[in-house]
This record gives sequence, C-alpha cells and structure tokens, in this order.
Amino acid sequence: MSTPERAPRVSVVVPTFHNVDFVEATVESILAQTFTDFELLISDHTSTDGTWERLARFASDPRVRLWQTPTGGGAPANWTAVTDAARGEFVKLVCGDDLLYPACLQEQVDAMDAHPTVTLVCCRRDLIDAQGGIVMGGRGMTRIRGFHDGRAAIRRTVRVGTNIFGEPASVLFRRAALVEAGGWWSDFPYVIDEATYALVLLRGDLYAVDRPLAAFRISAGQWSVDLADQQAAQVVAFHDALAAREPGLLSRADLARGKTMAKGLSTARRLVYFALRRRMSTSE
Repeated sequence: MSTPERAPRVSVVVPTFHNVDFVEATVESILAQTFTDFELLISDHTSTDGTWERLARFASDPRVRLWQTPTGGGAPANWTAVTDAARGEFVKLVCGDDLLYPACLQEQVDAMDAHPTVTLVCCRRDLIDAQGGIVMGGRGMTRIRGFHDGRAAIRRTVRVGTNIFGEPASVLFRRAALVEAGGWWSDFPYVIDEATYALVLLRGDLYAVDRPLAAFRISAGQWSVDLADQQAAQVVAFHDALAAREPGLLSRADLARGKTMAKGLSTARRLVYFALRRRMSTSE
C-alpha cells in the first residue's frame, strides 16, 4: 500500500480570469518564495484572452496544479473552486495580477507558528500600476501592528468603513477556520474578502506584519466611479449582516460610524480614479 502524500503547510491558490498581461509575473512571484513548503493551485475561469495559454509553461513544475473552472458564478465560484482544492494548513489567495514579495510566506507562517491562537495574518502592501510601478507604498492596516484580539480587529475594520486587512495577497489564514466558517461569504461580492476575514477572525486572533510583503495592482475596472458607489453600499450591507449574524459583536455606534466612513471613502475612490486613471492602462 502506498503512503499518502504529505500535505504542504501552505496552499497558495490563484483564481485567474482575463489576466493575460500579468499572470506570468504573479506566478513567478509565488514560485520565488523563500519559504518552500507550499503547493500552488491555479483555477482559470475559462478565460478567452490567452490567460490559460500563458499558464501552460508552468504545468511541468511539481508545485503547480492547473485546471479550468466552467463559466458561471462570477469570482465567488472560482475562489471557492480553487480554495476547496487546498490541502495546506494555511491558505493564501492571490488574484491573477497581484504579486508576492519573496519573504511573504516565510514571515506570515512564522507569525502563525509564534501565535497559536491566530487564525489570520495580514501585512502592508504596495499599490502598483499596470507597469509595476509603485503608486502608493506600505498601505493598509490603519496603524495596527502585531497581535490583536480577533473580535476587536473586526470592530475596527467596521468602524473605519474599509478593509483594514488588505486584499487577499496580503492575508494568510488557517484553512480549518475557513472551513468552519462555511467557506467564502459570497453574499457581498465586492467585499467577499473582508466579509470572509471577519468570519475567520471570529474563530481566533489577528497578527499584523508592519511592512509590505505583497503588491496589489490597481486597474480602471477596480476603481471606476460606479464601482465605488456599489462597494460602499455592499460594505454597509455586510456590516448589518455581520451584526445580525453575531449578536453583541457590533454596537449601533460602530455601525453608524462605519456607514459614514464607507460613504466618505467612496468619494475618495472617485478622486483616486481620476488622478491615476492613466496609470491603470497597459497601453501607457
């Protein structure tokens, strides 16, 4: 009888869709990690722009598994498909145009190992443009650092009206906590990451690494004026649903402040869009 293959400590999962211009750089940044005990799972959501063809050159790497997920269900369907295939103790989701810096996995795993009650580790990240230039450096976490009680961290992200933990590339979480939470909370697609982080943090604590370990690539599609309004509405809806789901977690004052902050940040995103729109295009 053959011995079952040992599961890696980390599953890095990449749900791709129409990322032809950036996906190779994303995968290369993951494969270049100083921490080596990981698997890389890539699910392409039936892209038609050449993304799947670009991924083919990584198929021979023993750390990589590639497949295509049928169309339908939007990003939540692909995020669920790729995460459900993970075997690692820890999971990191990286979108198909973002980057990990070489020490990202090592530093975040070290934080997990040093703090057994932590279910989620986040870090600062750089915002980069289509050409990879840094637009804003060291963003995120609203001045939090080190160890924090999970429920207190949830209240903080609600009160400031935005995702203080960062986009998925900034976050490593325990797979068991995600499974216990029921997987990705997809009721609010524009804030699926933040909503799910809250569920994971209901099951443990937070550790925040106070330096950038990843880069999030901004684009016109992510920062459009219409999207800013939709994001703000979904942030408020997520806060209300979380309060109903976990009585006693959030006060009326928390919810009121979060609503005001979310609306104000919607205006700020419009200004950012107009200021940076030329840097969001690969044609520049």
